[in-house]
Amino acid sequence: MSELFDVIWLNASPILTRFDRPLLQYLSKCMKVAQWEYHQTKDEASSIDIAVELLYEFLEEYPHSLHLAGHGMGGAIALTFARRYPKKVRSLTLLAVAAQPANNWHAHYYVQRQLFSISREQVLAHSVRSLFGKQPPHTTKKLMAVLDKDLEQSPSPHSLFRLVNLPKSGVSMPMMVCGSKSDPVVNSLALQDWQNWFKPEDRLWECPKGHHFFHYYYPQQVGEQIISFWQHHHAQALTTSAMTSSAFT
Repeated sequence: MSELFDVIWLNASPILTRFDRPLLQYLSKCMKVAQWEYHQTKDEASSIDIAVELLYEFLEEYPHSLHLAGHGMGGAIALTFARRYPKKVRSLTLLAVAAQPANNWHAHYYVQRQLFSISREQVLAHSVRSLFGKQPPHTTKKLMAVLDKDLEQSPSPHSLFRLVNLPKSGVSMPMMVCGSKSDPVVNSLALQDWQNWFKPEDRLWECPKGHHFFHYYYPQQVGEQIISFWQHHHAQALTTSAMTSSAFT
């Protein structure tokens, strides 16, 4: 496989792809970005591990390490992959991923269903306000349908019967964690918890607003931060690779 891209953006739910596009278009101006999507079938068990192994099969023959990135559940898959196959990952960029990676909007949805005697539709309407801010009624209905579909498509381990925690730790490669100060799901406290596992080269950045899908509303501001991080470590990795090669010639 030739070197076709520098970055892989992971998406774990096809219905949410639309919210990644503005940022990916911006990032593609500076870096060679590929999008990898995981499509979970209705008869398939919800498992991050399946997505991780499929991604490894895709990258197994790729000759170079890559910048790996993702939002939400896509970020949780990227994190798991980076821990399991560190030699494949040059850097890791996580958007709206808490230090406890299972602390996503699905978990908040199921907690509300368990604690309150309200319908699925009522919880979805509340989730729209939390994730996107106040929206007009017709937009709220459309976004409720999107979130309802995401509950079916995403490999989230949560359900009405149980909530699951995932391992908390850092990674060996440089990592950037991005969030929004107005995100009630992955809030500032959940982001700051990452500091317990940060290395000197790791970076934490918060968008002033934008709620959970801040990268959709502010693609340029988010993109500038990510590109700066990638370019620094991309150039650093290329220099190290060149020095290593020259040492053996």
